[in-house]
Amino acid sequence: MKADRVQLVDIDSETEGQRLDNFLIRHLKGLPKSRIYRIIRKGEVRVNGRRAKPLQRLISGDQVRVPPIKHLVERSEAVGSFQDVDSLILYEDKHLFIINKPAGMAVHGGSGVKAGVIESLRHLYPAEKNLELVHRLDRGTSGCLMVAKKRSYLRLLQDALRKPGQISKQYMAVVHGQWPASLHKIDEPLLTSSKTGQERFTRVDPGGKTALTRFSVLATEQDISVVQASPMTGRTHQIRVHARWARHPIVGDDRYGDQARDQLLSRNPKRMLLHARELRIPSLGERPALEVIAPLDQRFARFLENTLDERLDIL
Repeated sequence: MKADRVQLVDIDSETEGQRLDNFLIRHLKGLPKSRIYRIIRKGEVRVNGRRAKPLQRLISGDQVRVPPIKHLVERSEAVGSFQDVDSLILYEDKHLFIINKPAGMAVHGGSGVKAGVIESLRHLYPAEKNLELVHRLDRGTSGCLMVAKKRSYLRLLQDALRKPGQISKQYMAVVHGQWPASLHKIDEPLLTSSKTGQERFTRVDPGGKTALTRFSVLATEQDISVVQASPMTGRTHQIRVHARWARHPIVGDDRYGDQARDQLLSRNPKRMLLHARELRIPSLGERPALEVIAPLDQRFARFLENTLDERLDIL
C-alpha cells in the first residue's frame, strides 16, 4: 500500500470479518497503534464514505478510505534467527501454516520485539497477502502454532476454538513436586488484569471467566513431574496459572513459577518447560481433519533425558 496518498481499498471475501483497526495495522506496517486509532477517531478513515469505529467488522464489498500517512517508518522485518522461520514449518497447505514455535520467539512484534513469527512469515512469503495468527502462544512456550493463509479458514478455526474441545490442544509440561495422580482436572475461573505499560497477569478468582484444564501424569522423578495438559478453554496463561494454583508451578516459569525451586534443580533448562506438543483439528467446511505433532527442542528433550530414569515414549 502506498502510504503517501489516499487509498481506496475494496474488501474481498478473504478480508471479510476483520476488524477495521486490525485491517489498518496489517496494511500500515510501522505505524504506531496510537496513531491508527487517532486517524480513525478523527474521521480520516472512512468505510463506504462514512465514519467508522475501530471495532467495526468489514464485509465483502466495503470500500475503506485510508488517508495519506506522512513520515511512515518501516517496521523492521525478520531479524536474527527469525530468518529461519521457514525451517520451523511442520505443516503447510494452501489454507494454513503450522509452526513449531521455539521458546523465546514472540508470535508478533511489539513490547520491544522488532519481529515475531507473523512478521517473519509475511516477510518470507510476500505473495501470501492474508497471513494471520489463528491463536497465540506465550513467548516462553514452544510448539504448535497455527497461522491461517485464508480469511475464510481463519474464521472457521477461530469459531472452533471458541467451542471447548472441538480443536484438541495437548501440552507437555514439567512441574515442581509430585503431581497427584488423582488430580485429573482443574476447573477454576481465571481473571486477567493489565496496567498501562505492564504485561498481563492472570490469577484464580471467583469473578473470572470459566477455565478448565485436564491433566494426566506422564512421569515422576524425585521432586518433579512430567504432565500432559489439555486446555478445554482458552484463557490467558491458563495452564501456567492452573499449575501454580495446584502448587505445582511449571519449571522455568518466570512469572507464575518458583524461582527458588528452579535454582535447586541440578540442571537448568534455561527455558520454561511448557510445549504445545499435539494439535488436532476436526474437519471444518470442506477441509479434512488434521493432526500435527511438534517435536521437543534439544533443551527440553535433554532435560528429560538427564532427569528421568526411564525414557518417555514421546522422546
